[in-house]
Amino acid sequence: MHRFIWVAIILTGVAHADPYYVGPKACTECHKAEGAVWEATKHATSFKDVHKNEKAKAILAAAGGDANMRKNATCTQCHFTMEQADASAAPLAKSSVSCEKCHGPGSDFIKIHNDFGGPDVKREAEAPAHKTKRLADARAAGMFLPDSLYDIAANCMACHGLAKPGLDTGILAKMLEAGHPFDPDYELVRYSQGTVRHRFYPPDTDKNKEQTPAELSRMFVIGQAAKLVSAAGAKSDNAAYSAAQAKRVADATAALKNVPDAAALIAAPTADNARKLAAAIAGKDLTKEVGSLLPAKDSYK
Repeated sequence: MHRFIWVAIILTGVAHADPYYVGPKACTECHKAEGAVWEATKHATSFKDVHKNEKAKAILAAAGGDANMRKNATCTQCHFTMEQADASAAPLAKSSVSCEKCHGPGSDFIKIHNDFGGPDVKREAEAPAHKTKRLADARAAGMFLPDSLYDIAANCMACHGLAKPGLDTGILAKMLEAGHPFDPDYELVRYSQGTVRHRFYPPDTDKNKEQTPAELSRMFVIGQAAKLVSAAGAKSDNAAYSAAQAKRVADATAALKNVPDAAALIAAPTADNARKLAAAIAGKDLTKEVGSLLPAKDSYK
């Protein structure tokens, strides 16, 4: 089978390129309300000032490579959206943390997601059957829709947990020692339901809806699942870094211990088990299990 694939590539000269970021404009042209929320967040505004932080120079030195944050291969993984005009173009930092950093690089799914049934069909006039297929096809092409909550949470935890997959944990540990911010207590509800909340759903698409207690309970559990998987995979010989990740593991485990569906994940903290947990608790109200652990609304960031 593998030999056939490689022969096909040689004969056609075509190989599937990795998906890349197309930039927030492709999203906010339609999602205007969501875009307005994003533009007021630190995710957006940090593009202009994150490199001016008094500790940035020392952190960059610890990261190694280019001394420009917008070009440094370690820094750009979390702090910037590296846009490309096409697969062959050089990636450039044109915005900081934008839509695709949570919902996945859009090159493979953006045209699918933006096709409402023809060039003259408006979003609000899309046929229900077409919408169902469009979203399914966009998901298959790599888009993390709002109900793909574990994958979105995993993206959050990878950066906020200083545990981005593919990055050298030895370098991350040096960055931590150089003063890179790191909050082992980062929690999904507190950070997603404050200034970054963007829940504009039909029929009231002009209202940024708050979540119900049951929805918050599920989000909290999935966030803890993402924290556990992220921290469990972040291995290092650095004592401070290892201690911080161990705290994340311990805190997430403690938060999940009263959720029966989380037992398999606690025993084996893998992404597959976390997704199974997310599927198992879909539609459930877990306020009895984790309600006392939910952050107070006035603590939302």
